[in-house]
Amino acid sequence: MITVSDFAKEKAIHLMQEENKPEGSFIRVGVEGGGCSGLSYKLEFDNVLKEGDQVFENKGIKVVTDKKSFLYLVGTELDYSGGLNGKGFIFKNPNATRSCGCGESFSV
Repeated sequence: MITVSDFAKEKAIHLMQEENKPEGSFIRVGVEGGGCSGLSYKLEFDNVLKEGDQVFENKGIKVVTDKKSFLYLVGTELDYSGGLNGKGFIFKNPNATRSCGCGESFSV
């Protein structure tokens, strides 16, 4: 399961409304090769499910990922940081053994 913090939920709803995303839109998360630690996180708003997608709903927010990425993201909480070190969604991934300083890449 991939969960969403209360703050991430608020920001996701606000951003989807601000960007005029259609009804039924969700957060698509994924993992791709790259970054200074080997793997990088991806996050976007989407409204089209793909074959093999894993779908989770937490606190009324739908989070979708592909099967391969889910292996790296199982148990992850999506949060949002509004602090001085940068604003944006962050991944609290219990599977990551090492993360880069910016939090955008990791290794397992």
